[in-house]
Amino acid sequence: MFNWITGVIASFGYFGIAGLMLLENVFPPIPSELIMPLAGYMAAQGKFSLIGLIVAGTIGSVLGALLWYWIGLKIGIKRLCHLSSRHGRWIGITPRDITRTKKWFDKHGWVGVFFGRMLPGVRTLISVPAGMARMPFVPFLAYTTLGSALWTALLTVAGYLLGKQYSEVASWVNPVSTGVIVVLVLLYAYRVITWKPLRDDDEPSGATPARES
Repeated sequence: MFNWITGVIASFGYFGIAGLMLLENVFPPIPSELIMPLAGYMAAQGKFSLIGLIVAGTIGSVLGALLWYWIGLKIGIKRLCHLSSRHGRWIGITPRDITRTKKWFDKHGWVGVFFGRMLPGVRTLISVPAGMARMPFVPFLAYTTLGSALWTALLTVAGYLLGKQYSEVASWVNPVSTGVIVVLVLLYAYRVITWKPLRDDDEPSGATPARES
């Protein structure tokens, strides 16, 4: 993985960094925890500008987030409510959960977007509920850019300062990412096991009554 990332950066420079960070948001197995510290190390060698790397990485990260935001817009709240009313056990959410999430995003969506962009295991997915909740585009773009820039800068500067030990950044961040994923999987499993379909009078207005047993 290191050799492949190094080859892309060496061949395409800042465009390679932007492309890798875009892919990292679309295909998480390509982790930013490897890309940006390596780029920072190369900046310490005088091959790149530290600021240029942070800008390129941020642009790629934001472009990837915009793709997921668009997907969220296309799915929409109504479609998700329909799916959850029919297949709620496997989706892990009810129409009422969706309604509550929509209300939370209407008031505090910037919190989830801004901090979510800096949380391993969540940063790729946070744009989807923002899109489904139809969070206004300009605030979404602003907070996504700020959160992405801070995360990218942190990783890049860490690689710059650590020098040849830049790979240590991944070993510090990976346990956090793994922990977040494990917690999410456990929460999903708990919702599936304890699932109880809502009664008709519990359904939020406009939702199709659940049919699952």
